[in-house]
Amino acid sequence: MKFVLLHGAWMGGWCWRDVARLLRQAGHDVHTPTFTGLGERAHLLHAGVRLSTFIDDVSGLIECEELDDIVLVGHSFGAMVACAVADRMGQVVRHLILVDGLVARHGQSALAVLPPPLQAQRGHTDDPEELRMPVPDPAQFGVVEPAQVAWVKRHMRPHPLNAYTEPLVLRHPLGNGLPVTYIAATQPWYAPLAPVRDMVKLQPGWRWRELPVCHAPMIDAPALLAQELLAIAAS
Repeated sequence: MKFVLLHGAWMGGWCWRDVARLLRQAGHDVHTPTFTGLGERAHLLHAGVRLSTFIDDVSGLIECEELDDIVLVGHSFGAMVACAVADRMGQVVRHLILVDGLVARHGQSALAVLPPPLQAQRGHTDDPEELRMPVPDPAQFGVVEPAQVAWVKRHMRPHPLNAYTEPLVLRHPLGNGLPVTYIAATQPWYAPLAPVRDMVKLQPGWRWRELPVCHAPMIDAPALLAQELLAIAAS
């Protein structure tokens, strides 16, 4: 199988390191693109980087690598990108998997679907260029093991603010008629996603699964997440 793994806010393709290794060891093709302005591409951030830039990043990867029949996985904010890519390129997507994903409807931004107090927090930046959302403490995502915290802190980068404020544009109903599975992380529940989870449960045909992991399971439980991705993709 072919997996395209999309990271969440402040992260990069690096966060999938252990999950990608396990999937490759199992004989699968794995791609872990980093969005423009983050990770090893942080130096490319500019005022024009927004959600549509990330969608172009992933669409370009799929086109240039000539990928088809892919399992498209979006974690947290990466679920916004995954849903948009599935909308644009549904013909090459075998299954859409959203890992504790931030899911929006057509015309909504990522910021708009968060609870109001968090909207105010994430919409504010001390960056003089007003381009960057400051890096949060990994503990907010449930990452507390010291070595994992140190690794994440070394690699997280400020997130492009305009990617959080640009509305999502969809041409088809959310999910584009594809098989969609939502994986909810339950230990602990990530409070900002409460309204998203309620909305997801109402989507016709979407499957719901729960894992006893934190909001960043590719960090704290890569083996369990890899096993879950393989099980879903094979179903």
